[in-house]
Amino acid sequence: MHLFCKIRIISLLSLLILLLPATPLLAQLSDKDMVVYTPSGKEKVQLFWRDEQDKVLGSLARLLAFTGRKKQKLVFAMNGGMYMEDRAPLGLFIQEGKLLRKLNRAKGYGNFYLMPNGVFYITNDGKGAVCQTGAFRMSKNIRYATQSGPMLVVDGKIHEAFKKGSTNGNVRNGVGILPDGRMLFAMSRKEVNLYDFAEYFKNKGCKNALFLDGFVSRTYLPAANWKQLDGWFGVMIGAVVAN
Repeated sequence: MHLFCKIRIISLLSLLILLLPATPLLAQLSDKDMVVYTPSGKEKVQLFWRDEQDKVLGSLARLLAFTGRKKQKLVFAMNGGMYMEDRAPLGLFIQEGKLLRKLNRAKGYGNFYLMPNGVFYITNDGKGAVCQTGAFRMSKNIRYATQSGPMLVVDGKIHEAFKKGSTNGNVRNGVGILPDGRMLFAMSRKEVNLYDFAEYFKNKGCKNALFLDGFVSRTYLPAANWKQLDGWFGVMIGAVVAN
């Protein structure tokens, strides 16, 4: 009788465990789960790739030193798009109004080629925008641009390829445009899946948001006591003020 009771209890416990929902990596992300930066308008957001000697900057530490030499204070920085082995941008790159890498419309494998991918660009008056690659148009009004992929949010909807509850986790960073037009840069503090990461931007009201990278993601934000200066990247995004 006792043995029967024990077996029954074990069976009931096993059933309860099976009925429990799988725990996602991090569901319904909030600001406390992220390193978040929204420019106030006093700083200048730029894209960086090479230094004054035409050498790839590569790391946030080198970017910090580079901006210091230019008498600028770096208040924010993060990696800014996917790159090839030589740290050249994998897709479009515009710096100071100059086209340095053409738009990449090729098909392939990996996050960059998970369509739709997109472009983050900054106009001459300092306004940011995110659009799908197919919607991007060259303009003399574009001062900076970087191409990456996939899009996180497309016209207010989460990318259709993302799966809620996915166990594919990484530290990730991206950029979106808030309803008031301000840029929103965010990097997860822990591993998250693409669905939850995209949902964060959607919940912030971003109609369009772009994935910049994962796993290698790094952010420098001293105001939040977050100072990652390592990494080895291609393009980087930085916000500077006069020193």
